[in-house]
Amino acid sequence: MGQQFSPFSKEELMPKPEMLEVLKQKGSLKIGIPREIFLEEKRICLTPDAVSVLVSDGHRILLETGAGLGANYTDNDYSEAGAKISYDSKTVFGCNIILKIEPPTLEEITLINPQSVLFSAMQLKMQSKDYFKALARKQITAIAFDYIKDEHGMYPIVKSLSEIAGTASVLIAAELLSNSKNGNGILLGNIAGVSPSKLLILGAGNVGESAARVALGLGLKVTVFDSSITKLRRLQYNLGEMVATSTIQPKTLQKQLMRCDAVIGAIHSKSRTPIVVTELMVQQMKEGAVIVDVSIDRGGCFETSEVTKHSNPTYKKHGVIHYCVPNIPSRYSRTSAISISNFFTPYLLNISEMGGLENAARFDKGLQNGMYFYHGILTNKTVADWFDLPFRDINLLIF
Repeated sequence: MGQQFSPFSKEELMPKPEMLEVLKQKGSLKIGIPREIFLEEKRICLTPDAVSVLVSDGHRILLETGAGLGANYTDNDYSEAGAKISYDSKTVFGCNIILKIEPPTLEEITLINPQSVLFSAMQLKMQSKDYFKALARKQITAIAFDYIKDEHGMYPIVKSLSEIAGTASVLIAAELLSNSKNGNGILLGNIAGVSPSKLLILGAGNVGESAARVALGLGLKVTVFDSSITKLRRLQYNLGEMVATSTIQPKTLQKQLMRCDAVIGAIHSKSRTPIVVTELMVQQMKEGAVIVDVSIDRGGCFETSEVTKHSNPTYKKHGVIHYCVPNIPSRYSRTSAISISNFFTPYLLNISEMGGLENAARFDKGLQNGMYFYHGILTNKTVADWFDLPFRDINLLIF
């Protein structure tokens, strides 16, 4: 028999050492922080302390003048921390990584260099098709920080800001019930010899849980409503107290609304928030009672809710005081800024350690979840369906 033919050479058949993937070397990031121009947005992505940490690690921070004033941080605070202050928006938007709270406007997108990286909120319901087309034209890699997941599958920034909104909602209700705000002069608390104030919370998510924790600490009589028994059970477990709970049933809810001093709307929904309190229910509430509709960001859960502003936050309807300001955390801009900065600082340091965003995104599935544009290619199916735009799976683009 003749010698059998082999398609491989002798060298190719010899065992070879396994080649392990080597991460890219740590790189220096150039980060731009423009001033927020959206009405009443006072937060900022990095505090001076965070800037100091990043600069010490070898990164460059360029800050537009006045960007921190809304959170009561001066240009000097940032300059002493190592940031460079710019009086030109175009220069700041020229950095390869841009950090913003609000999504950039179409005019601001024109200032961004092609192939840049943008971190901001996405705010899908407030955007237009032209906004996403503009990002695509500039081949921008855009990451919605409120869509980034941590190793536990949670949304860290959303959870943190929800805690602020929930805590704030009780404080706002307490303020509006005081005489100084033309309320009924009721103190939200439990004073010896005085019947404790009654608070209703609609929704047992992060906002509702934080509101309930503060209210219980004040000694209020709290009842939490939600359509999910699982959420109500989890809330009781997390609070460590058998707080009164109920599923959302119109007759039960109406009776409770008639007796309460304040009610907080904290129902979370991926689409438009369902209306669970009708106008008729509001009409039967006590004169001077307070509604704080945290759900107004997604339409509100009270039929009588209308969007208001931080500068003019309340109105009366059927004798009930309504507070329906979207973006409540911006009212507490410094606390919110610190919270957001606590997320961004380790995240940016990790991106640097991994050799840049490209490499970090390959290993960080949570970061991929927040990425809705990859070099100008839309990778978020929700956006694609909403605006009828072409979509590619992020897993097919990042190897």
